[in-house]
Parts: sequence; structure tokens; C-alpha cells
Amino acid sequence: MSADEVATPSGSDGDRLAEQVQDLARILARQAGTVERLADAEQARAARDRAGADLPLVVELFALLGEVTACADTAGSERERAAFAAVAARVERLLVGRGGTVVVPAVGDVFDAAVMEAADVVDAADAGEDRTVEAVLAPGLSVPGRSVRPARVVVRRFRGQA
Repeated sequence: MSADEVATPSGSDGDRLAEQVQDLARILARQAGTVERLADAEQARAARDRAGADLPLVVELFALLGEVTACADTAGSERERAAFAAVAARVERLLVGRGGTVVVPAVGDVFDAAVMEAADVVDAADAGEDRTVEAVLAPGLSVPGRSVRPARVVVRRFRGQA
């Protein structure tokens, strides 16, 4: 047998080898696709787990924010008020960093039942003020996709001429 015969397989052997290489390439491509799908599914599951795991923390941070804000509002000195306000700002940053949003509607905003709760209703003198916020009694909390605690507000209601 010559060196040329060893280096170059015969026609049927070459065809069979080419088919085997193609089969192997298809198998490797399918396996790579499967590994990518499994990795994507694992990343999605981990993201869902992280989002769900942070909700209790976000709720606790929101409660802490309310307590620290109340302390700031009732502080006996300007120095204490500033200290509590600084702590409240840091707690709010933590809350936002974990995916929460503090909902504080502005006076005059249109009432939104998705993120607000009407604790009281007052008469409005003008039709343009109908269903708008008169005052905010307590801020609300939302996370992506849902309202955890609606903001408690006083709503203006125009009743017109009776």
C-alpha cells in the first residue's frame, strides 16, 4: 500500500467518513442548542427566584421607611429631624434598589385606583378638579407588575348643581 492510498480514503470509505462527520456535526449542533436552552431557562428561573425573594424584603423596608419618616416628622430638634430624614432617604434607596417603588401622588394628580385608595372624599368647587387628589395620607408601594399597598389619598369629587 502506498502513502497516497493511506492519506486518501477510497470513494466509498470517503463518502462514509463524510457522512459520519456530518452526522457528528448535527449531533453537536443539537446538543449545543439544548445546552443554550437549559442555560436560558436556568437564568430565567434564577431571575424569578430573586424577584420573588425580594418582595418580603421590600415590604419590610417600606414599613421601616414609614417608621423612620414618622420619627423625622415628630423629632424634637432640627438635628434629630435631619438625622431621621437621612436614614429615611437611605432606606428608600435600598427599597428602590430591590425593585420597589414608593408611590406618592402629588396634589392635583388624577385618582388612579390601580395605585391609590380613596380614604376620604371632599367636594370640589370646579369640574376640572373632579377625581383628583386633594391630599396624600400615606404613600403606597408597588413592585413591577403590581401594587403591593395603594397610596391612601383624599379625593376631590365634583357633584355639580343639585
